[in-house]
Amino acid sequence: MSNAVTAVESGREHNSAREQAGGGAPKLLIFHPAADDYVAAVLGTFPALEVATASDRSMLRQHIADAEIILASSFPADALESAQRLKWIQSTNSGVDFLVPVRERLHGTLVTNARGVHGEVMADYVAGAVTMLHWNFPDLLRQQAAQEWKPKFVDPLSSKTIGIVGLGAVGTEIARRAKSMGMTVLGMRRGSARAGEPVDQYYAREQFNDLLTRSDFVVLVVPATPETRKLVGARELSAMKRSAYLVNISRGSVVDEAALIQSLVDGQIAGAALDVFEVEPLPPSSPLWTMPNVIITSHIAGNPTEYPRRVLQIFLENLRRYLTGEDLVNVVDLMRGY
Repeated sequence: MSNAVTAVESGREHNSAREQAGGGAPKLLIFHPAADDYVAAVLGTFPALEVATASDRSMLRQHIADAEIILASSFPADALESAQRLKWIQSTNSGVDFLVPVRERLHGTLVTNARGVHGEVMADYVAGAVTMLHWNFPDLLRQQAAQEWKPKFVDPLSSKTIGIVGLGAVGTEIARRAKSMGMTVLGMRRGSARAGEPVDQYYAREQFNDLLTRSDFVVLVVPATPETRKLVGARELSAMKRSAYLVNISRGSVVDEAALIQSLVDGQIAGAALDVFEVEPLPPSSPLWTMPNVIITSHIAGNPTEYPRRVLQIFLENLRRYLTGEDLVNVVDLMRGY
């Protein structure tokens, strides 16, 4: 039985026990910079709920002791040592990598995420990044600043191949964008193909190098787990075409950053668009800042406007389901990390 199924059944059993005992509303702990906005929305819909907020580690430990539900982007995992009644964690992000190291401690605890909030805007980001890399927009902007007029010729993107590593909700949306541009789409995922996906060919993990050698653009959309740590290193970069580009919108831990820098210096790959890094914010000393073939953004690819409202829609629906004993949406299998 998977961790996700076990957690769902545990949640049902807990709700059933509360109903039989005539128990009151559970305590919700919100640990988030926008806590006040979330509190107002939650109490506006569930006025009988007990809601507490925490803004630092000390308050977190104080309130987590009797909290049944936590709403947070992330929190120090060692605070779970104080949790005595915790049954459900709702992350306001898609990634829950901060919980993976302590996943054994969370056996029987529901974990849900904000999957679905980021897909469209992240696909837009990748479409823009691919276009900018293909046309070498960094160089075009330097020419503009220098008032240089230089003719340029490029192949159409429809002649190119994109390899998407991670075909979840975001990866599938990226594939749709790529197909709309006429590109050949390769995809790598755990599990089998799904009907209706706009993917021309699928690759298993052991076929990763085959995907790399065929792709003009390699897009990383995998979660941060022990299995994906430094998924792309010197060997994988050397398998890519010298004319190929890397786009990373997953997590900085997925790429060996030192190997990537060396690959860019040596011309092993043509360039990269990077939204995530091993250390964030990216240190001023990093050579990535000044590389002419690199586009850097500040971990913004998954930030749609009205982000709190979008997350609230997921959380409030899940809260309704939790209180009535229904299955929750966006349940995470912590054994897999997503």
